[in-house]
Amino acid sequence: MSNVLSKVKSLLGFEDYEEYDDYEDEEYEKEIVEEEEVEPVISNKKNSKVVNIHTSSATKVTITKPVDYEEATEICEALKNRRIVLVNTTVLELKIAQRLLDFISGSCYALGGELQQIEKGVYLLSPSNVEVTNELKNELSSKALFNWSK
Repeated sequence: MSNVLSKVKSLLGFEDYEEYDDYEDEEYEKEIVEEEEVEPVISNKKNSKVVNIHTSSATKVTITKPVDYEEATEICEALKNRRIVLVNTTVLELKIAQRLLDFISGSCYALGGELQQIEKGVYLLSPSNVEVTNELKNELSSKALFNWSK
């Protein structure tokens, strides 16, 4: 009869499980984890000095009026030497001027410089360490019928 009673208890979920009691008697060892001090990768030095690598006492401007395509390398060398270059292509044929402009604009992009058109056929190449502002162009582009920003 006890077998039948234990089977009914086990079906209903009232059976005592003795196998779980064995686990409570066991002692667990606690793992001791030592925390290491982590040094920051970036140090907070207040006395660190930042020095610009490309410091020059005088900025030079080169003005060129190329007569053929072969002068493109000279213009790019001047830009590579961190000089501001003003290029006047008004005497060149349209196709040669376009090829020259494509070449110098590619080298200007590769060197991190900037190319700006001053007027038709006249371009300003500035190296990455020179910032050129054009306030007149910004003022004309921001003017509308009603200027509400003022």
